[in-house]
Amino acid sequence: RERFLATIEVEAGQRLLDVCAGTNVIGINLMRRQPGLEVFAADRSAAMQAVGRDLAGRHGLRIDSTICDVHHLPFPDNHFDVVTLQYASRHLRVVRVFSEVHRVLRPGGRFYHCDMLRPAGRLTEELYCAYLKVCLAVVSHAFRSNAAAMRCRDYFVEAIRMFYSTAELSDLLRGLGFTRIVGTSVLAGTVGFHRASKA
Repeated sequence: RERFLATIEVEAGQRLLDVCAGTNVIGINLMRRQPGLEVFAADRSAAMQAVGRDLAGRHGLRIDSTICDVHHLPFPDNHFDVVTLQYASRHLRVVRVFSEVHRVLRPGGRFYHCDMLRPAGRLTEELYCAYLKVCLAVVSHAFRSNAAAMRCRDYFVEAIRMFYSTAELSDLLRGLGFTRIVGTSVLAGTVGFHRASKA
């Protein structure tokens, strides 16, 4: 999270939307860094947002929360200066959500994205997925997970295997009309960061 936050540039007076905001950790950190920032949160979970509202309140902050399906963001066109999205895209219809992000960004606005990605190299991908399966199997055994939890474990690994590499996600953003795209990755390509602008 800290590495992702370090990539995000915000200024006082800007309006920021955090998509799949969860408990508002990103918004809270950015508002503490830049008190003049106006932050909106979009998430499907009212329970998570209730926790996020309490967390923001403890810091004397207010984040405008919207409970919604992020595939259909209930905001006008060209509305936000910055949009952020982290660790959720693997579970979304990416083209639809990124198209919505592009729509609600104002011209010149920036989109910051972070998620676990599929390593570009086949050998790295196979080793990584095998590593995840072993780690998750150990955790599942330690907590005596039931069959449903085991299926979630398998889904987690397959979601990464079916997702994009850093370069592929850059190409997708470009195809949706984003410009000035910068994609970087760490940990052998397993975690990626993207920054893109709306022309």
